[in-house]
Amino acid sequence: MADIQHVVNVSGGKDSTAVYLRAIESGRPFRAVMADTGNEHEATHEYVARLHERTGGPQVEVVRADFSRQLATHRAYILRVWPTQGIPQHVVDEAARLNEPTGNPFLDLCVSKGRFPSRKGQFCTDDLKTTPIIDQVVLPMLAQGPVLQWLGIRAEESAKRAEQPLWNHHEAGSTLWRPIFSWTVEDVWAIHRRHALRPNPLYAMGAGRVGCWPCVNCRKDELRLIADVTPEHIERLERWEAVVAAANKHRMATFFAPINGDILPIRNVIEWARTGRGGRQFDIFMQQQAGGGCTSDLGLCERSAA
Repeated sequence: MADIQHVVNVSGGKDSTAVYLRAIESGRPFRAVMADTGNEHEATHEYVARLHERTGGPQVEVVRADFSRQLATHRAYILRVWPTQGIPQHVVDEAARLNEPTGNPFLDLCVSKGRFPSRKGQFCTDDLKTTPIIDQVVLPMLAQGPVLQWLGIRAEESAKRAEQPLWNHHEAGSTLWRPIFSWTVEDVWAIHRRHALRPNPLYAMGAGRVGCWPCVNCRKDELRLIADVTPEHIERLERWEAVVAAANKHRMATFFAPINGDILPIRNVIEWARTGRGGRQFDIFMQQQAGGGCTSDLGLCERSAA
């Protein structure tokens, strides 16, 4: 029987990094992989790219989703169907033009779907993270023998994550293991200290999570922080909103879901994020509640620190 092959899912956050360090301590050979969504902070990419230099572990392999086929299919649909629906020709032409690969997986995915992901339609995790890791890394490994995926999921992160098992099988054929499931956040920082490894620098800037920057489910304080310390990322979202809206037959698309029936562009959301308790509650800023936010069973989303 072939030896078990080990692979660690890495996001650049504290928990997946702790798993990477625990894999090093195990003495087993392993691969490490990160899915580049196109919506992370540059510091996260730099941190992951240098993780092997700072720890002596394996270099983290980076995979990216490719939506060229989906964009081509959507472009053909626009040209064929939209004119029959009474969509003005200039709208059809612009949308068709925009359904070409940009090289950014997140933007390409949203253009191909004509909208941004939302809490109730969170297709981003599967399409941008789970699928490319499974297709590009896990399935080729399974062709050589059994695969054990090490996941950075802890029970104390949320009630929903606490319901996950320590071990289970993924439908692709790999076995999933959550080696730090019972750890506290102090345990996570302790293994960083043991390896003299500084955490992702975004934590020092005040970030509670360091995955997507921002996540479509981010909290009010998280969005305010992002706007304050990295305004260029808000400008990027503003550009993305314009592109996805132009690729949509309704000529409207916002990064965050409608709030109390109001469709608000990113600048208006930032204004709200700067208000005090008098501001209306945004349903999207519910990540801390039980069951809220990303629930990836592959540990691909970094949740807030406890």
